[in-house]
Amino acid sequence: MTQYASPFTDRTVLLTGVCGDIGSTYLSALVAAGANVVATDLPALSEAGKELAINATRNGPGRAVFADCDITDEAGVQHAVHTAIKEFGQLDSVVNNAAIYRTLGGKRPLVELTQADWDLVLRVNVVGSWQVIKAAAPYLAVSGQGRIVNIASVVSRTGAPGFAHYVASKAAVEGLTRSAARELGVDGITVNSVSPGLVDDAATRELNTDAYLKTAAASRAIPRAMVPEDLVGAVMWLAGPQSGFVTGQNLVVDGGGVFV
Repeated sequence: MTQYASPFTDRTVLLTGVCGDIGSTYLSALVAAGANVVATDLPALSEAGKELAINATRNGPGRAVFADCDITDEAGVQHAVHTAIKEFGQLDSVVNNAAIYRTLGGKRPLVELTQADWDLVLRVNVVGSWQVIKAAAPYLAVSGQGRIVNIASVVSRTGAPGFAHYVASKAAVEGLTRSAARELGVDGITVNSVSPGLVDDAATRELNTDAYLKTAAASRAIPRAMVPEDLVGAVMWLAGPQSGFVTGQNLVVDGGGVFV
């Protein structure tokens, strides 16, 4: 039987926010597909991140290394990008997964949110994503098949009571995606976003009740809980070479909870 090489063989991916349930799932899938991955997360999570990278590499056939990276810190972002070049000689794809969500605390009416609440969420989710794009773009242009995948959310369409600042930040990620697609397309770089529905993972369970998750699952055309693995196919397609004429798009992955 003819053996075909994976489209991720010898492809280098920068993945941010690797230590959560969703990020670690992306890491495992990318390395299993043959990608070389620079996995990043906050310095405080470096031990966990290194262990994830070691385990992913052990399972191969790709390889993963961990680099400390606070995406709100320009120097940290530059370090992560330079790690890709140092370790693998190139950078082909970025998956902008890092965001603030789990540590938002309980849901609060928008009239109770503070300026500091807004500053933090926008700084991480929007400005941080932009800083990663800015640092990676010159190297993605060299690749000739650069891909950027930003992670947005269906809440920008549905609105989520108690999370006005988070909802606004994810809507901004979509806007950033379209603008970056217009600017970077001349260099052969595609920029797209994926909007997950409510994922049943540890972060979501800290912020929502079981009843809320069950209601969300029942409202979908495919009426079940959404798990991190449900996002892998969409993210990897947009991060891979086969999506080279798709850009500026937002792909909703939520089992048919929202039709766009």
